[in-house]
Amino acid sequence: MGGKQSKKQTSTELTDKHIALLKANTKYDEKAIRDWHASFIRDCPTGRLDKKKFVEVYQQFYPTGKPDKYCKYAFETFDANNDGSIDFEEFLLAIAASGQGDLNDRLGVAFDLYDVSNDGTIDQKELSNLIIATYDLVGETDRKGDKDPKKRAADIIAQLDTAGDKKITRAEFIAGLKADPVLRQLLAPNA
Repeated sequence: MGGKQSKKQTSTELTDKHIALLKANTKYDEKAIRDWHASFIRDCPTGRLDKKKFVEVYQQFYPTGKPDKYCKYAFETFDANNDGSIDFEEFLLAIAASGQGDLNDRLGVAFDLYDVSNDGTIDQKELSNLIIATYDLVGETDRKGDKDPKKRAADIIAQLDTAGDKKITRAEFIAGLKADPVLRQLLAPNA
């Protein structure tokens, strides 16, 4: 019983060691880290963000959309240790990487989101599924013609796949999105 209680305390505590790690891996100073932590604990008193709460947060930002599918992919990307929840460290590192890092880092986070199979490439099915999830998230209902997710995924892969293997590697993804701001806005709007 004592072990469970200390585990619970550790998950909500922000130690000097955690602060040092987060300062070393983000551009946040100690005050910003403490502010983020206070907000995180206010929203997640257990110190862990579960999938349900994660979807609720996205729903606030996209009130007319359906965030469930998109959140499934994003949650799995942010849950670095695959324990079914996001702790403060995972949360802040994901926020920092997707919003603070240099362009390559931010595009790398976007690539990780799309690489659902974790095989180091994005294929047409993965890309199509993420486009559908993104459409659902933002409430996009027009999915005909150029907006058809399968067609759009095929066109994007044809554009970015320099090796001709019908898959996009991390390097192809980053180089392609750096060269094409319109595509970057579509696939990695925060980058």
